[in-house]
Amino acid sequence: MRIKLTVNGDERETEAADHESLLTVLRDNLGLPGSKNACEQGECGSCSVIMDGDLVCACLVLGAAAAGRSVQTVESFTDGDRLHPIQRAFVDAGAVQCGFCTPGLIVATYSLLKRNPEPSEQEVREALSGNICRCTGYGKILEAVDRASSAMYRRYAKACCSARRFGARTRMRASPGSTPPPRRR
Repeated sequence: MRIKLTVNGDERETEAADHESLLTVLRDNLGLPGSKNACEQGECGSCSVIMDGDLVCACLVLGAAAAGRSVQTVESFTDGDRLHPIQRAFVDAGAVQCGFCTPGLIVATYSLLKRNPEPSEQEVREALSGNICRCTGYGKILEAVDRASSAMYRRYAKACCSARRFGARTRMRASPGSTPPPRRR
């Protein structure tokens, strides 16, 4: 069947067999290989896309069900040779190892930061719990999300991220007579 959908802001029309997933439609029919095909069961998150504002596993959505919908893939984040702040944060934090999980993590991070510009470590862990990475051990991924949040939303954050929120132990000395700043939750 022929379907029309909006992909990365562009109206697209393509064939979609009744049994084909949105992932297959994106990769094979529309030439967008960024979303990865790993488990085909919605377990790994490497095929994550945003459909009508919601994070979904493209392997679990039938291509025909995407007709008339808006889909955003990882390809929408690159502007020519310029990386999106989330992509730059993943590179700078060393959160990209083999790279297979990275597109899904970037899309999931974008979805999280659109809803919650300054998430706690627990909120990041929960938001990315559907994305599996077998290379980095997640510490660098958490750092990348924090860097992306700083780059995108925190107006006065230091570019070097010297005071990391996740796992950093910093000691502050208060001036005599001053009160310490409130703790972050």
